[in-house]
Amino acid sequence: MEKCLFAYNPQSGKGKIAKKEQYILETLSKKFDVTLLHSQYAGHIGKYILENGELYDNIVISGGDGTLNEAINSIARLNKKITLGYIPAGTVNDVAHSLNIPRNLKKALKTILDGNYFSHDIFEMNDKFGIYVCCSGLFTEASYATSQKSKKKVGKLAYGLHGVKKLFSTKSLKIKLSDDLNTIEGTFALMLIINSKNVAGFHLNKKATLDDGLVDVVLVKAKKQRVRFCEVLRVARLFLFGIPKKSSKNIQVQKLSKFKVELDNNCIVNLDGESIGQGSFDFEVIKQGINILVPKK
Repeated sequence: MEKCLFAYNPQSGKGKIAKKEQYILETLSKKFDVTLLHSQYAGHIGKYILENGELYDNIVISGGDGTLNEAINSIARLNKKITLGYIPAGTVNDVAHSLNIPRNLKKALKTILDGNYFSHDIFEMNDKFGIYVCCSGLFTEASYATSQKSKKKVGKLAYGLHGVKKLFSTKSLKIKLSDDLNTIEGTFALMLIINSKNVAGFHLNKKATLDDGLVDVVLVKAKKQRVRFCEVLRVARLFLFGIPKKSSKNIQVQKLSKFKVELDNNCIVNLDGESIGQGSFDFEVIKQGINILVPKK
């Protein structure tokens, strides 16, 4: 029988998964020899996987996109190909939406027991790994700066409320993006590097291909040091109507696999919904870098 780790934070999501823990363990035990891990502090799941992950054939995570990223950051460093199962339990669950992984617990478990394997691209930036988005600029602070209390009260709306508060205090970004063929340099309101159909709960890139070794790079131009109302509207239109098929006067769109981004040191970078610090980074896609269980079509 294959070995499986089931890891989650019993305190997250109002404790909903904790109430179903026994049911989850009994269900997973139909197919796997299951070990349970309760996350006791930030980074606990990642640390455990890094130290013990090669003991398992499958790792099942329950949580939001941040918890998923924590697991992926450690799985990507192992010398063994691990299959990842996911029970979405966050506020937005962008990765789950992109892969059609159900939020319903019973259906999510069915996906883990008899779903298909999907070899999903991941990416590396400096010494960190991500799976669906890297961004900086307008609105991108909301995912990590919005309080857990607000998210529990009003859900996804909390992100929008935080974004509105920060609208006209957001500074534009000075960016130089370069690969072996081209260089883009200028001032921008938003930088999005995405490998997902959904970002922040919006269907931003419905036709995204998640296993082709490429990411979509979107840069929304700005003219002044602080973001202007017209640039806010451009970004809002992007989220409402999706990424355009080609570049225009005000929005640069490219598909890339390996490049360098040079940013001012005061620009905070958001990776899979979490702040990872400031400044420049090297970016490279790892084609089909992780196996994730998804529903059968």
